[in-house]
Amino acid sequence: MTSYTELLARLGPAGPHGLGLTIPENWMQGRTTYGGLTAALCLEAARREVPDLPVRSVQVAFVGPVGGRVNLETRLLRRGKNTAFVRTSLLVEGVIMAECISAFGAQRQSTLDFKQVPMPEAGNPDLLDSFFASDRRPNFSKNFNVRQAFGAPPVSGSSQRSIGLWLRNIDPQTPQDATAILAIADCPPPAAMSMLARPAPISSMTWMAEFLTDDIHTENGWWFSQSLAETATAGYSSQDMRLWNSSGNPILIGRQTIAVFG
Repeated sequence: MTSYTELLARLGPAGPHGLGLTIPENWMQGRTTYGGLTAALCLEAARREVPDLPVRSVQVAFVGPVGGRVNLETRLLRRGKNTAFVRTSLLVEGVIMAECISAFGAQRQSTLDFKQVPMPEAGNPDLLDSFFASDRRPNFSKNFNVRQAFGAPPVSGSSQRSIGLWLRNIDPQTPQDATAILAIADCPPPAAMSMLARPAPISSMTWMAEFLTDDIHTENGWWFSQSLAETATAGYSSQDMRLWNSSGNPILIGRQTIAVFG
């Protein structure tokens, strides 16, 4: 099984203007790469273009299935005194399968300083049950330890629209940085999936993530995630996503558009 740090170490030069690697089977989700890893690879490529500025937001479009050998091509759209924007295209056999815009920005002085993103009561992750049943979990999820704080499991016909999960990387060498946060933050299944009464395909279309701090760290490797399905209509669901460290400090907020085929 290829660990997260081993996988990132394989991301190397591919052509004059890009990076590349081959996605191993244990990071797949059905016929495509796990979406969190797709987003993380796009951000990692962008960070190498702008290594001196922290990332502020990432917007990803999951255009098509990602698998096998992938190439990442970056373009610096604009570099100002304090900000930079980078576009990353992820290609499979020359065809774009994901497109990402990453925004970077230096810290600046401001009269405004607040974060109204309170973490819900979540319990002790070491005392909670595993979220994924051992015989019903996708390959990529085996890279994470996931404990259920509240909500319902996938395809349980639940009326609950919110899921709260503790997340931790199995790989103890995983760095605590923005790329690794994207790789783990998408681990929970869409909240709307818990409301399905029978199995049906479900797929992320877009993901917008905003980083709320440059100080990305947590104790004992645990992060807490909450996903809330706000709408589900005409075969699409829109959900709110939030991530805190184990001390309750907000790290990331996001929105996701999901296609529901059932």
